[in-house]
Amino acid sequence: MSELLLEATGVRVDYALRRVLDIDRFELYDGERVGLVGENGAGKSTLLRVLAGELVPDEGEVRRLGAVSLLSQLGDTDVDDERMDALLKSEFAAREKRDGLSGGERTRRRIAGALTGGRQILLADEPTVDLDEAGVKLLEKRLKAYAGAIVLVSHDRALLDAVCTRICELEDGRITQYPGSYTAYRREKERRLQFARDEYAGYKAEKARIEKMIQREVEHASQKQHLPRRMGNSEARLHKRAVTNVQGKIHQVRRGFESRLERLEKKERPREEVSIRIRLGASGGVTSRLAASCAGLRLAPGGHTLLEHASFVLPTGARTALIGPNGCGKTSLIRRILAGDGVKVSPGVRIGYFGQNHEEVLDTEKTVLENVMRASVFPESDVRTVLANLNIRADDVFKPVKVLSGGERAKTSLASLLVSDANFLILDEPTNHLDIFSLEALERVLRLYEGTLLFVSHDRMFVREVASRLIFFENRRLTTFDGTVDAWQAEQEKRAAGQDAQARMLRITSLEMRLAGIAARLSAPKKGDSPDRLNEEYLAVAEELRKAKNS
Repeated sequence: MSELLLEATGVRVDYALRRVLDIDRFELYDGERVGLVGENGAGKSTLLRVLAGELVPDEGEVRRLGAVSLLSQLGDTDVDDERMDALLKSEFAAREKRDGLSGGERTRRRIAGALTGGRQILLADEPTVDLDEAGVKLLEKRLKAYAGAIVLVSHDRALLDAVCTRICELEDGRITQYPGSYTAYRREKERRLQFARDEYAGYKAEKARIEKMIQREVEHASQKQHLPRRMGNSEARLHKRAVTNVQGKIHQVRRGFESRLERLEKKERPREEVSIRIRLGASGGVTSRLAASCAGLRLAPGGHTLLEHASFVLPTGARTALIGPNGCGKTSLIRRILAGDGVKVSPGVRIGYFGQNHEEVLDTEKTVLENVMRASVFPESDVRTVLANLNIRADDVFKPVKVLSGGERAKTSLASLLVSDANFLILDEPTNHLDIFSLEALERVLRLYEGTLLFVSHDRMFVREVASRLIFFENRRLTTFDGTVDAWQAEQEKRAAGQDAQARMLRITSLEMRLAGIAARLSAPKKGDSPDRLNEEYLAVAEELRKAKNS
């Protein structure tokens, strides 16, 4: 068995009369890669701080049997430039500590600092924020190779799938553990949900059956009370006695049924998503097959050329993902589309924009519902259905925006766009600050969206689930692929296989020519040729050729 590195027992943390953490036991062993998931506000960051020793719990204790490194969402690491590992610093392009670092640069610096020092326990809180795909892949490689144990909080499901050996779900302050990757965890969650559905259906059916039996006995007892017509006094007395006896038996049977009903274990209805029955983003007024297009576009902010002679089309109703590394020009291109600068936007197109500063459009003094209704073309009932599908439920819609978390504000802004009259949504990093469950909820809603969608996201699984076409930033050009991520990957594999086949044929041809040359020298040796050496070379090349043909 692996070495125990960390143990938390009886950990309780209360905040503002609410129990945030209520954990009986949590253990972490050497070599483990634990993914910690839960909704925004569930207490994931609080738990990491408790495990790291930055926050003392109200109750319980944490035993750390190894050195701990905490990679937090905010702030910097405690590792200065001189002590930061040179290779890590170079790999993650972690620039010298100074003002003016971008979000991605700050994240890369924190990662390099957290991985420096060879500590046995790494606690990482949303390490992919502001990282592009290349940065995420490098992080994934480093986490897999980490010599120790990891607790990872991340909304990047692809990263959790690639790295984690165990998933811990934090809900209502308690931890539920699931072995395996994130995908395995979701499968098990769905299995348990289906079991709960079946249990609830069985409970409802049995309850209805018993209630029907009770009602039948009540009606039977009522019927026995009526005296037959033309009955004498003596007969009436006998009948009354018989009725009393029968009613006693009926009452006994009824009490038996009622007792069974009382003993029937009550099952709660599983929480199900509410179906959206309205047409979000319906493209009324758009007659063109293209929502937007451009040709020969040049992007050179501050004199730095990002795009030259770039062209693209955005078909009406398509869901297009812009893909490229940090700094390639994705946000700059979006700004040009919004301004109509060099980009043709078709008549009837109404653009709704979710940007990095989306919170600025919200009235913080008003509630979630008031903010969303302000932009809505749908009635309140439909708006609340959309909010419920984004995991903003029940009384949460009456919360003032000023008390909301970053993720809740993002969902409020997104809901406002979805129910507006916009038929072309442009979303710049809509997945930032959203928990995994909100991400999956947003995916479901966007797949139902009937308007045109253009979005930027570094979340690989989000792009896979939502995008119907892709636009890549490559060498200052835009390259379009009309298909999903899976279709694109299949195309890449096909192309690579074709290249491999071509390389194989070239190698076979080269070996055959070399073998023919050796055979010629064996049949007519030149001065200095050694027949034995030529024969050995011939056999070696022949074997190499055989392997190449059979590969």
